[in-house]
Amino acid sequence: MRDHEKYETVVGLEVHAQLLTETKLFSGDRNRFGSEPNTHISPVTLGYPGTLPVLNNKAVAYAIKMGFACHSTIERHSWFARKNYFYPDLPKGYQISQHGEPVCKGGYVRISTSSGTKKIQLNRIHLEEDAGKSIHDRDPEFTCLDFNRAGVPLIEIVTEPCLSSGEEAAAYLTHLRRILRYLDICDGNMEEGNMRCDANISIRKKGEPALGTKVEVKNLNSIRNVKRAVEYEALRMRQAIEKGEAIAQQTRRFDALNGTTFSMRTKEEANDYRYFPDPDLPPFRVTDAFLKAIEENLPEMPEALIERYTRDYHLPLYDAEVITDDKETAAYFELLVKETGTFKASANWLLGPVKSFLNENDLSIRQFPIPASVMASLILLVEKGKINFSIASSRIFPELARGAVGDPLELAVRLNLLQTADEDLIHQWVLQVLESMPEKVAEYKKGKKGLLGLFMGEVKKISKGKADPKLTNQLLIKTLEK
Repeated sequence: MRDHEKYETVVGLEVHAQLLTETKLFSGDRNRFGSEPNTHISPVTLGYPGTLPVLNNKAVAYAIKMGFACHSTIERHSWFARKNYFYPDLPKGYQISQHGEPVCKGGYVRISTSSGTKKIQLNRIHLEEDAGKSIHDRDPEFTCLDFNRAGVPLIEIVTEPCLSSGEEAAAYLTHLRRILRYLDICDGNMEEGNMRCDANISIRKKGEPALGTKVEVKNLNSIRNVKRAVEYEALRMRQAIEKGEAIAQQTRRFDALNGTTFSMRTKEEANDYRYFPDPDLPPFRVTDAFLKAIEENLPEMPEALIERYTRDYHLPLYDAEVITDDKETAAYFELLVKETGTFKASANWLLGPVKSFLNENDLSIRQFPIPASVMASLILLVEKGKINFSIASSRIFPELARGAVGDPLELAVRLNLLQTADEDLIHQWVLQVLESMPEKVAEYKKGKKGLLGLFMGEVKKISKGKADPKLTNQLLIKTLEK
């Protein structure tokens, strides 16, 4: 066994997701990204003496939604604590968070990697407020502070130390972001900081139960960078141990330009934060009616959709996973299936021409110009043999995407694209092709049956795609066998 193969990587992730509430967690200030600095603030956000926080019930509901989606236990009685840690851009000088009784405990998120499927166990999901933002490049001498983000509601989703590679970390974050978006509680935009990840990484010799000394890599802003940071840190630790060096418990940052991490400070312990219950916020109780209302309005989640698509629609796993990658694409697919009654054909169109059009034009499915009802009519034209797929995708689909008015059938008639089942006409085309290729006909009759495809292609050319393929195939074989 090589030295590096003696060790295994152990990773735990802490993901902060900004909630899409109208207002902040403890005040009526607007929760908006991209506004002018310090325009969504008030005495509560700025921590003025005498102000009191009031809990945003919508944020609690969103946290519970996430708990349901992640198979967590919902705590009926919960409370907030003050986390005494200096944030230069959090005016109160402490953060209001949950410590002893998070709103959601346990749960799991199922992932798929090259190694198979795995349940990533969660420790907790808790609520807390975000800090503001320090801006260092506006003034050469001073740091500027924008408090718009201060007090914005976050959920922190904390895993157990049960991930074992950068690949697993990336798969977990990808699926977690998908869940957040399906629930409409967070847009998952990591570039804007609306979803942020801290990775706790350690290594240990294979078979050892005890965890090694961990480091925390803070504020990773993309799924790719989380994967790179985990892989780099695991390698750095292995190399250090093999040299006889001790691993220091640190907080580190990731340099995306060169793919390395660097030390920021010695890692704090939980007791360094001096948590205590916030005296201005009473404990809150989650009622049965509150839970029932949330649970009844949960959407069908990606995991359930994938299972239904593969089981009931008999779609390949790949198709099901791509379709359910975002909620809007899955909703569009559901409309297509409802209109057409065809599962695989609808998936093929969605993952083929539609996806290509969206990619080429940098659009989302929400911006797709062809309504599902019109797209379904086009699919049915092909399924009923009125036109072939090639003509539909290369001639009619682009016209519809450019805003052509009318039903796909009307468009096909107007453009003279409908397939013909006129046996006499198709037989003329067949004879024309075969008479122009006597050598190939002789080869076919000697046993080279693969040439049938060549003949089919030539008939398609001279008929401009209007010859019914099934009838063409029958007439070709009948003529060639004479």
